[in-house]
Amino acid sequence: MRKLKTLTDKFFEVINHEGVVSIVSWGITEPHIVNTWNSYLNITNDEKILIPAAGMHSIETDLKQNNKVKLTLGCKEVQGLFTAGAGFRIEGTALFHASGNEYTMMKEKFPFLTRVLEVSITSLIQTL
Repeated sequence: MRKLKTLTDKFFEVINHEGVVSIVSWGITEPHIVNTWNSYLNITNDEKILIPAAGMHSIETDLKQNNKVKLTLGCKEVQGLFTAGAGFRIEGTALFHASGNEYTMMKEKFPFLTRVLEVSITSLIQTL
């Protein structure tokens, strides 16, 4: 992966190690949280995050009411702000793809997916 304008070297270092990614969405009712893995994130040249989705039905339902999402991710192997372990909070907008170039490319890497969650980043903050 190459460094892009908004995403930092530290961010890329973190996602090159395995860790849990939490994705939060909210519609009219309570927030919903789903998890995936750092190794499942694909960063596009225009700094969008592509994530394979096999479930994520609560996220898809929420996006019909509110397209905003928040993600957190991290790993212990990268030096953070104060000690070992670095993490990030990402805010953005999201949509699902069930066809098209992104879908085809991701389906080759992750045959289990039924859709691709695309996140357009509006904020990236290192929290750890």
